[in-house]
Amino acid sequence: MTQPPLPPLPLRAPRALPDDPAQAAERDARYMRAALEEARLAEAAGEVPVGAVVVWNDTIIARGHNLPIRSVDPSAHAEMQALRAAAQVIGNYRMPECELYVTLEPCAMCSGAILHARLRHVVFGASDPKTGAAGSVVNLFEQAQLNHQTTITGGVLADPCSQLLKDFFGARRRAQKAARQPAANPDQNHDTEA
Repeated sequence: MTQPPLPPLPLRAPRALPDDPAQAAERDARYMRAALEEARLAEAAGEVPVGAVVVWNDTIIARGHNLPIRSVDPSAHAEMQALRAAAQVIGNYRMPECELYVTLEPCAMCSGAILHARLRHVVFGASDPKTGAAGSVVNLFEQAQLNHQTTITGGVLADPCSQLLKDFFGARRRAQKAARQPAANPDQNHDTEA
């Protein structure tokens, strides 16, 4: 039996982001660490380790991590998972009072969803030079023609976010290489008497 949906959170003016750079950096690092926890869940599930959290008035209201392999869904990126969960909590697909923290720069699909959700701010960790749509390959967030503008901060805890991805893909390459190697024959290592 399914549970009834939660009542939506009351819409109210979002808290202002900290003006003090040290406070803002500490806040961003705190939420990025929560996104890193989600990324580790993705890694444990055999998925590319990317995690995301949605924050509303200094409270994490939704979490998500990559699940495209397990769910057989190309749209099951961490950002999409977190946005879907947040929309259920908020009771609306528009979330102008929310922020998203994600360990990897959003792709074009996720950036589009972020813009449609009308998030006020996105913070990402590692840049993505292959598919990043927040400045690395393209920047959808700087398109003045769009009816909503979302601010972006990149590079928060970039080193641990990037290292998690490097370690994951390094291990995957080593496993693929080992799988391609012919199995060693234990009899070849021993001299046999004729």
